[in-house]
Amino acid sequence: MMIKSVSELVKEAMEQIKTISVKELKIIMETNRKAVIIDIRDIRELKKTGKVKLAKHVPRGMLEFWLDPSSPYFKKELTIDKPKILYCASNWRSALAVKTLQDMGFKNICHVEGGFKAIEDGGFEIEIIN
Repeated sequence: MMIKSVSELVKEAMEQIKTISVKELKIIMETNRKAVIIDIRDIRELKKTGKVKLAKHVPRGMLEFWLDPSSPYFKKELTIDKPKILYCASNWRSALAVKTLQDMGFKNICHVEGGFKAIEDGGFEIEIIN
């Protein structure tokens, strides 16, 4: 049985989703106060490196559940109509996550090229997580 590799899945997702640069993220954060920045990394990663100050933490394993209004786990603060920008450590998980949310029907959603490290290197304020 042949399986599709994770790198193939990411490549396919990247062809179907929007990727923005750190520079574009800065512009969006300065001009679109409605945009929701979502960190999908594991809590252990956040405790080790911190997170972007204005980002909401939504663990990758709960993303679909927290954003689905019909789910008992739905989080109202992650409303459907607001633009969403996802990031992970590099950009593989966020690419797959954006593709999944698009498949669910979400529009105006993207992820950040280079992930958290690129964002941190771009001078964004990082918040320490205890």
